Amino acid sequence: MKQSFLDKFMSRKGLATSFWIIALIMVSALIYYTANLQKEVPPIPQEVKSVNGEVLYTYDDVIAGKAYFQQFDLTDWGSMLGMGAYIGPDFSTDMLHYRAVFLYDFYGMEIYGKKNADLTEVERGAVKERVKQDVKRQTQLLEGTTVYTEASAQAYKWNVEYIKNLLVNGDPERGYRGGVILPEEAEKIAAFFDWGQLVASSLRPGTERTWSNNWPGEPLIDQDLNFNAHKISLWEFLILWTLTIVVIYLSYEYLFKKEPDDKLEDPIQITGIFRSQKKLLKYIPIVAGLFVVQLFMGGYLAHLYTEPSKDFLISQDLLPFNVIRSMHTQIAILWVAVGWLVGGLLIAPWVANKDHKYPWLVDVLWASLLVVAVGSMIGLYMGATGQMRETWFWLGNEGRELINLGRVWDIGLVVGLVFWFLLIISLIRKSATNNPIVSTIIWSAFAIATLYMAGMMPVHKIMPNYTVDDYYRWWVIHLWVELTFELFAAGVIAFFTVSLGLISHKVAVKVMFFELFLISLSGTLGVGHHYFWQGLDEYWIAIGGIFSALEPLPLALMIIEAMKNKRERVYSGENFNFGVPFMWIAGSAVLNWIGAGFFGMMINTPTISYYSHGTYLIMPHGHVALLGAFGYISIAFLYMTSRTNALANNLKWDDKLSKYGFWILTIGALLYAIPTYVVGMEQTRVAMEDGYFAARLRETVESMKGWMWARTLPDGMMILGGLIVFYDLLQKTFLAKKLK
Repeated sequence: MKQSFLDKFMSRKGLATSFWIIALIMVSALIYYTANLQKEVPPIPQEVKSVNGEVLYTYDDVIAGKAYFQQFDLTDWGSMLGMGAYIGPDFSTDMLHYRAVFLYDFYGMEIYGKKNADLTEVERGAVKERVKQDVKRQTQLLEGTTVYTEASAQAYKWNVEYIKNLLVNGDPERGYRGGVILPEEAEKIAAFFDWGQLVASSLRPGTERTWSNNWPGEPLIDQDLNFNAHKISLWEFLILWTLTIVVIYLSYEYLFKKEPDDKLEDPIQITGIFRSQKKLLKYIPIVAGLFVVQLFMGGYLAHLYTEPSKDFLISQDLLPFNVIRSMHTQIAILWVAVGWLVGGLLIAPWVANKDHKYPWLVDVLWASLLVVAVGSMIGLYMGATGQMRETWFWLGNEGRELINLGRVWDIGLVVGLVFWFLLIISLIRKSATNNPIVSTIIWSAFAIATLYMAGMMPVHKIMPNYTVDDYYRWWVIHLWVELTFELFAAGVIAFFTVSLGLISHKVAVKVMFFELFLISLSGTLGVGHHYFWQGLDEYWIAIGGIFSALEPLPLALMIIEAMKNKRERVYSGENFNFGVPFMWIAGSAVLNWIGAGFFGMMINTPTISYYSHGTYLIMPHGHVALLGAFGYISIAFLYMTSRTNALANNLKWDDKLSKYGFWILTIGALLYAIPTYVVGMEQTRVAMEDGYFAARLRETVESMKGWMWARTLPDGMMILGGLIVFYDLLQKTFLAKKLK
């Protein structure tokens, strides 16, 4: 009988071919857009001067200011063009808003002899038009010389004094004590912030929108979202909901339909443990311990978000908000990444059915990663607190949100990842030719090891242009996390569900290829939804909006199918030895769909993104997706390693405490989303009605303090869950007694 197109597409061969075709198309498109990057980014003027010829600042001042901004990790206190932390101000928005406020007074006096507060509504309307003319028509961001009117030049000087006072003396009401940055350094930082203000306010040549696509919303100059973003948002919802129905239909019609010859694999039987696998046991307390430290830091930060002017247990002079936030995010990357390394090293001997020739190399990797972890944390602290002014770039805090490690530690992490990849491929390269699951694990491991380098350009110094810098930063944050890690997750989950006897190899391979297809389709150019605000052209809004949050769905469906098969095995009286690792893998797929899929889709549409960017509404997506997509798999690897050791050595094993840890942590993570969602929604409302500057004021968040304090419950549950997991893993791995 002749096969239909869908039959051919949903066959193993069709899905594999489709994955490679779509992957090549998407990567080629990304390379093309990258090659054209310099043509669309906002320029840095050689000089900015007033209309009377006074030079206000130069190109070199902007670059020096960006370096100080990074050195003192201001992105983990406030934000630049909305990207960074939310306790402090958005610096580019402040510069724009206060420039507009100054211009209202200046032109009010010039036209009517009155300041803004004394103007009638009619007079204020006329002044607004004059201010808009100054900002939108008389000021152009040019590569050569940008000229300010006399009014805007005076506004800039006023803003410089504001920034100097803010950064040198601090802002205790918003969790910044000051005392680190020198006045002359703050003056350079103000030049960098003013460049950001120009990106946000001046029109891109030949258009009626700014370099930041009219972000932020600023009522004083009638700056708001344009209709094109609404149109893209509508299309995104239509496409996503339609494709969701299609994915569900294809999954159950072609992927999970049982064939007469479908056969589940026998669950993996552990009768011994390879030497290299035994050496992985020392990774367990390190990874689980870092997870607990990160959770405690998150609780500390939550208290400072709620009461930023007060100390919590320890003085903020010792533990500044920006330093702890930086360490909180970097430790997350470290424990997740190392946990995944454990998984790869655990799987490799099973696949190859033999051990490494030199198992002690696993110890070398452990020691190297420990040096990177300890050294980088010391560097993050000393760099941001001004104790590494000469060496901050190499050893300190590089000050780029989520990838803050000093360059030496960056290089060390990449070397460790490459070494890990070589350890894996040295064992399983022969198996990869016949097993697509193993091939996926190998080459996604290679991509993980190499893609991190995208955030290290140029290697020897900072990237001058903030927009170009942020473009490649998102390659790491989005493509590393939402592409290569997702590919690795697809391969690993397929491997485990087959090895545990829960899904047939045939079904697992087809689901994995379908997942790879969707990840490549949506995860590659989906990076564009991060390019809305910092100076890239408008087409990125459409590209990033359309390619969105579909990829977690088929994995969640596969886990549902595996859960059904597990239940059948348990009911039939079969012994299932890996219930705890599977619980974490299943939790990963579900939380991945909730965090990356549901919360991701909620904030990725351009209409919502415009008003919610840089607000608490981003937090549910970031935290739940991190735990779901990557954290839970990392913990599953730890439990899989511990369980392997217990089975090999006939040790006692009880699931009870493991389940308590899982459910307390999971419920805490989901409850965490509620108060942050409510606070973020209020900020988004204020951003739409009163402008983004108002949304970031402390008064706006202060009105939601009850919801801020409500985080105590979920944060406490997550910390408790993490402690239980830590103790449970130690007890099962190192303290368990032998069975009689």
